[in-house]
Amino acid sequence: LECDSFCKETILHRVLRNVNSQLLVVRPDLNIAAFEDVTDQEMKSGNGMHFSIHCYKTTTPSAGMPVAFSVQVENKSYYMCCEEERGKMAVRFKEGEVPEEFPGECNVIFFKKTFTPCSSRAFKFEYSLEQGMFLAFEQEGGLRKLILKKLSREDEVDETTKMFP
Repeated sequence: LECDSFCKETILHRVLRNVNSQLLVVRPDLNIAAFEDVTDQEMKSGNGMHFSIHCYKTTTPSAGMPVAFSVQVENKSYYMCCEEERGKMAVRFKEGEVPEEFPGECNVIFFKKTFTPCSSRAFKFEYSLEQGMFLAFEQEGGLRKLILKKLSREDEVDETTKMFP
């Protein structure tokens, strides 16, 4: 008998890029994550850019691979989660480690899905607690901020949700 909780299987170490080849950079001091153009020098320091993608076993593979994200910023670990803020869902990074397993619903799990059947290197990440909500970016001032975005249809092709781990 398998329990319904997610159990950690592997950890991948990746940077996350958007369709513009910008890297996702986490800035906990400003409470944001945004896609930015990054120099080779900044890339070497890797501060807030090198993600650990925690992959979990699942009893429902059709939903996608369950994953959680964490990142190191100045020798501290942060994990990605979603919280309701002023009536809408927001992506946040909290100090601490991703849990080893989850007894039930969890605001840190996303389902990794191929972006389109013909685009096997690109993925989209659906929030586990709300079907049709995906990690995406939106232009806000000079930033391309990481957000949760509702897609009207499962097969909708929205370039703002396309990511390359």
